[in-house]
Amino acid sequence: MLRVILINILLFLLPFMVYAAYVVWVKGVAPNRAMAGAPFLWLILAGLVVLFVGLFTLVEFSGGDREGSYQPSVLEDGVIKPGGIN
Repeated sequence: MLRVILINILLFLLPFMVYAAYVVWVKGVAPNRAMAGAPFLWLILAGLVVLFVGLFTLVEFSGGDREGSYQPSVLEDGVIKPGGIN
């Protein structure tokens, strides 16, 4: 669960990091002043768009078959057989 939360935070902060890198690299601003005067509203909106696109992609392209049925983990002969969607 922590991995999912960290990925979501990274996706949201990605536009901020790209903007700061652009300001430092192209405009030659000192790194500690990179976010001074930044268009925060646009960066927040871009972060939300990137976050929702990432979440949509994760939901759409991960997981099992949508038409399948869930089979829980079972214990057979002292060995746990993992469950899944079949």
